[in-house]
Amino acid sequence: MTSNQCSKPNEPATPCSNCSGQCTQAPQVESIDVSRRSFLKNTGMLSVSSLLGTAALMTNSDDAQANMEWAEWFQGNYRLMSDAEKAQARARLERRYSREYSKKVTVDGTPALEGVLFGYALNIKKCIGCRRCAKACVEENNQSRSKEEDMEWIRVLKMEKGEYSPEKRNEGFPEGLGIQVGGNAFNPVGVMLEGEHYYQPDKVPEQDSVYMPIACMQCENPPCVKVCPVRTTYREADGPVVIDYNWCIGCRMCMNACPYWARRFNWSEPSLPKEQMNPVTHYLGNRPRMKGVVEKCTWCIQRTRQGRYPACVEVCPVGARKFGNLLDPNSEVSRIIARKPVFRLKTELNTNPKFFYYVD
Repeated sequence: MTSNQCSKPNEPATPCSNCSGQCTQAPQVESIDVSRRSFLKNTGMLSVSSLLGTAALMTNSDDAQANMEWAEWFQGNYRLMSDAEKAQARARLERRYSREYSKKVTVDGTPALEGVLFGYALNIKKCIGCRRCAKACVEENNQSRSKEEDMEWIRVLKMEKGEYSPEKRNEGFPEGLGIQVGGNAFNPVGVMLEGEHYYQPDKVPEQDSVYMPIACMQCENPPCVKVCPVRTTYREADGPVVIDYNWCIGCRMCMNACPYWARRFNWSEPSLPKEQMNPVTHYLGNRPRMKGVVEKCTWCIQRTRQGRYPACVEVCPVGARKFGNLLDPNSEVSRIIARKPVFRLKTELNTNPKFFYYVD
């Protein structure tokens, strides 16, 4: 028998227990590849119910927290889960969030409502630019907040009004005859659509200003859904476009595809103080997010699927925001569409938004 019959090339040899010391073999080195891709490739036939046991092996620990996080990491795409698997996933999150935020946290899983297609309408003539909607959204939906920056899903644009000035009629560039650029070229005539996103006035509304809030339009033909390579974002039957945060890979292709600047990316670990965390959450809505994922407005599905208005609708001091079922001809939104001058943003892109602007 050759002395190195059982040994591997370029590795130190040790006596082989199977050959009574007549040959040598390489030492056994314990190593585990814990990457998500290799794990799913090698254990593709595992059921979700076996993940807790697998997690214990992978972590080599009896720590329930570590095992639970492993099971969460390797769970399936939520929209493809069975009802039992969805319930298990939500239960894991409830245990983790309750421990993390030191309060009882619920993670709802109410599915899309039957016979409902949610729609939104906003009276831009009434909006005073107070931005209470944006702040209420942050609080309700557990968005990251800090002294430096809030993760706001709603943007309120301030746009200036103006008129032509007779004093500038003969001014322009170049001076003299043959003026190419008139003196009134840069006046905010009518309403300038190049709105200001960050404004800090002493009072609102400001003189000669109009305001236009923008958020997710919950498109019927959402371009963001079409470009997602892992199908982590999708449209629910009752209208909202949602995200399964556990499956988001942070590629941000959806952000590039969205023509309404409605999605936000967590470049760092979100800042959510325990005392400010809203414990009433939905798996596809306002549950806490993590670093490296995209998030967006869902029309507060933790509220609307329980028969309540979105937080931004409730908090608006002038009643500029309306919400309802587009399939119900007697809902507020349906009556507005039928009786008021309405318009939608960028309809030429064939996105078919369910967010309508109107004036009295």
